[in-house]
Amino acid sequence: MSIGVALSATEVDNQIDATVHLAREAAAAGLRSAWFGQRFGVDSPALAGIVGREVPGLQVGTSAIPIFGRHPLLVSSQAQTTQAATHGRYHLGLALGTKHLTEGGFGIPFERPVARLREFLVALRQLTETGTADFHGELITATTPLPAHVPGAEPGVPLLVAAMGPRALRVSGELADGILPYLAGPRVLAEHIVPAVTAAAEAAGRPAPRIVALVNGVVTDDVEGVREKVTEQMAIYEQIPSYTRVIELSGGRRASDVAVIGDERTVAAEVQRYRDAGATEVVFAGTDVAGDADRRRTWALLGELAG
Repeated sequence: MSIGVALSATEVDNQIDATVHLAREAAAAGLRSAWFGQRFGVDSPALAGIVGREVPGLQVGTSAIPIFGRHPLLVSSQAQTTQAATHGRYHLGLALGTKHLTEGGFGIPFERPVARLREFLVALRQLTETGTADFHGELITATTPLPAHVPGAEPGVPLLVAAMGPRALRVSGELADGILPYLAGPRVLAEHIVPAVTAAAEAAGRPAPRIVALVNGVVTDDVEGVREKVTEQMAIYEQIPSYTRVIELSGGRRASDVAVIGDERTVAAEVQRYRDAGATEVVFAGTDVAGDADRRRTWALLGELAG
């Protein structure tokens, strides 16, 4: 099973330089992939392209770009450029986003997100596989009066979706290559998420989907102190219905209840639980919450497990 980390360099003089440094450290520890979130700051596909060029041993991915406020033509250009820059090591993650950020940031009504996701994926798949599109949907139009292929980009950039709800999982199984569930513990993965997306893929005649489970976790001796920090940092997710649902179905009440925090034996056992639940890949996030020493300790364990 592939194991990676989500990288987020904060409180630094130069975020790009600092992220490349972290990526080199992650690769040296034996980790297989580095993933980058998308907010209103650094551009995630661009950062993935830079890191992929600087650290050739790593797969790189975006987790994940919200589809509202973006168009398949532009996202395809970003993805193909990064795919060419990394010689086929880029994985594009998409997300529905949230009502608060969509309407507050872009001034766009957060309406019919799953229908938009379906159309976005259909148009984007045409573009990344053929470099052309002639799609006329109810919500999205994407056509190519000029070629949209990036020479050097291998056809078919892997498309993943941060899907966890039943309708989004169905669309992702039918049209994407896999999913990026976050804050979804092994129980909800095994009982709800993996069966739903797998059944949708089978019904559509598609291969078994990738299940890239994003997990907040850290190896530490200060379990209670770290959990307190994680509780504070992750409280924002408890205001988003899609996350509260999977936290509850995972058996938790707070977002930090599904975080993996403990010594090497504890964390290794939890990684195995994710694998048993159907995760094909595990990506650890928030490994820096307890400081550099525990981050390096966490990465050393994950590198051993990946090997």
